[in-house]
Amino acid sequence: MTALVWFRNDLRSLDHPALSAAAAKGHCRAVYFLCPQQLDEHVIAPIRRHYLRRALNALAGQLADLGIPFDIIDAGHFRALPAALVDYCQQHNISEVFAHEELLVDERRRDRACQQALTVPLTLLDDRLLHPQRVLKDDGGPYKVFTPYARRGRALLQSAPPNCLRRPKAIDSQLPPAECPVFGEEKDSGDWPAEEEAVLNQLRDFCRERAEAYREQRDFPSVPGTSKLSAALALGLLSPRQCLARLHAEAGNDIWDPKSNPGTWLNELLWREFYHQIAFHFPRVVMGRAFQADTEAIAWGNDAKLFAAWQQGRTGYPIVDAGMRQLAETGWMHNRLRMITASFLCKHLHIDWRWGERHFLEQLIDADFASNNGGWQWAASTGTDAAPYFRIFNPTTQSQRFDAQGQFIRHYVPELAQQSDKAIHQPGEVGNYPAPIVDHRASRETTLALFQQIKD
Repeated sequence: MTALVWFRNDLRSLDHPALSAAAAKGHCRAVYFLCPQQLDEHVIAPIRRHYLRRALNALAGQLADLGIPFDIIDAGHFRALPAALVDYCQQHNISEVFAHEELLVDERRRDRACQQALTVPLTLLDDRLLHPQRVLKDDGGPYKVFTPYARRGRALLQSAPPNCLRRPKAIDSQLPPAECPVFGEEKDSGDWPAEEEAVLNQLRDFCRERAEAYREQRDFPSVPGTSKLSAALALGLLSPRQCLARLHAEAGNDIWDPKSNPGTWLNELLWREFYHQIAFHFPRVVMGRAFQADTEAIAWGNDAKLFAAWQQGRTGYPIVDAGMRQLAETGWMHNRLRMITASFLCKHLHIDWRWGERHFLEQLIDADFASNNGGWQWAASTGTDAAPYFRIFNPTTQSQRFDAQGQFIRHYVPELAQQSDKAIHQPGEVGNYPAPIVDHRASRETTLALFQQIKD
């Protein structure tokens, strides 16, 4: 009899509970089901598809070295997975299937359907979060605001930090690695490491060299102050437990202080946890609905021409345009710029946050449904954020504060390269660079009126 590990968004061999459990049964094999039709429906970015294919090929090499047979099967769509999994288990005489629990609504439905279809057990293990049992309030309900959630979560981690699992021992016989086929349009992801050891080195380098200045440098897009591990976390090339363990190894107990540099990075991991648990407890948020139900009544303007200008980085606001061009060129955007560009779309152009959410999914290498949705609803003041709706970023002051010398703007908006450090933040129409497409003050007043209409 053979145990099966079913890989999903957990493409690594270290600290992998499902792989360890399957290997402990003696003989095991592994499978990954491609669902390109599902990826099409969720507009997964070409750069992320390429990154996924590279990650699968790297995982195939690791499993081959361990002597674990690995198959990559094109199942077409999520709907076909129960039948595909049943067929695979029958073909290979599988006695038990191990996989990691996933929290989003489509994935939970898929797993229930698979459990009902299988004649062997499907055991779902905790993996995606630092807090697999969920962080709940004293009354057993879910948190709806980040700060108290993070306070409780940090205390739980400090009292009982999670363990990281070793890689299973290799079997004597090594196998030829599987190879993942191309499954749709691709964009080169070569700037992002897809091999597990390279990603671990990236984590080690960040925790050793930059985490001690993270709080001070993370908001400046021209400075390499962030970890850039979000893509690896999204595909599970790295577990959040590994991130916590390495951060603690390098920074010690400073990580438990949320105002310290390393503690601020831990806070970012907790934001990821928070949005995943919001998606679990309130699945409407990843089904196109606002967390705050009353905000569904906002009369968004949804001007297609303004939206196109935003997509193209042609708004006349240099920091917004630089961020959008970084996204189009690299498939990634600095987090401060994600906040600025999202706020601008919703509260200056008055375009529905769902338009922006979809556009980011179409572009981002690190697209994560829960985090992307949480960030967009935060920016639009439709989500869990406790701050009032009248928090509206002024893109010019954001530019002056976080790119004071215009280094980032000059890189991505080269038509402004000759502007002075002062003028670059409000250049007006210069050559082929457009004048601002909206007025900040007037847009702010319109936003306040839109929200006030639903509050009255």
